[in-house]
Amino acid sequence: MDYEDIIYEVHEGVAKITINRPKVLNAFRFKTCEELIHSIKLASWDKSIGVIVLAGAGDRAFCTGGDQSDHDGHYVGTGTIGLPVEDLHTCIRDAPKPVIARVQGYAIGGGNVLAALCDLTICSESSKFGQVGPKMGSVDPGFGTAYLARIVGEKKAREIWYLCRKYSGQEAVEMGLANICVPDDQLDEEVLKWCAEINLKSPTAISIAKRSINADSESIRGIGNLGLEALALYYNTDESKEGVQALMEKRTPDFKKFVK
Repeated sequence: MDYEDIIYEVHEGVAKITINRPKVLNAFRFKTCEELIHSIKLASWDKSIGVIVLAGAGDRAFCTGGDQSDHDGHYVGTGTIGLPVEDLHTCIRDAPKPVIARVQGYAIGGGNVLAALCDLTICSESSKFGQVGPKMGSVDPGFGTAYLARIVGEKKAREIWYLCRKYSGQEAVEMGLANICVPDDQLDEEVLKWCAEINLKSPTAISIAKRSINADSESIRGIGNLGLEALALYYNTDESKEGVQALMEKRTPDFKKFVK
């Protein structure tokens, strides 16, 4: 596949996959998801690769979720909601090797879900984690909610989703959403350090460990698939559309007028 939205690089047993859409803060559209799925699968089954690094281009954002400027109310690609997010999440979970999120700047919305879903998250001091779904007429009804609660605890997960606040890299470490936070100019060095340590270990043992850890939360995949069916219906409501329309019009959304 000739990639347009991502950059795929391999060096010393590490596959680095970079979302290359800095003008929209590395928000993903259908094509981005398709390319991420393809590249993660490619790296997953390349026996010369021991670690996959997921990154975002530029210094402003890791990823800010779905590109709201790429649709007029609903996405039109494959997947339950028109974006194959369930397939993307599955690829990260099913990769038989660690996937590390390299986070700088914003990891917001669907980008926050990706960071949570990766096996390890290494962030810099400029990082900002958080959710915006309830401000946008959206929500992640699977790994982004149920799995997040396993990582940070139910009380914190509810805070993240109900209040839509932003959290620093250090706060992400303290709540368990990230493994380590380093100065911005040390981020790449730290990521490479972790990759090198992993690549010294038995790949078969790591693969078994990952699958064993995943098994305990595998039911969330089914919850997510069911939730996405509900989300697809929700996206067709005026209440959901109000979030995107308000963003485009640069105003505060008024969801209350849709409550009966």
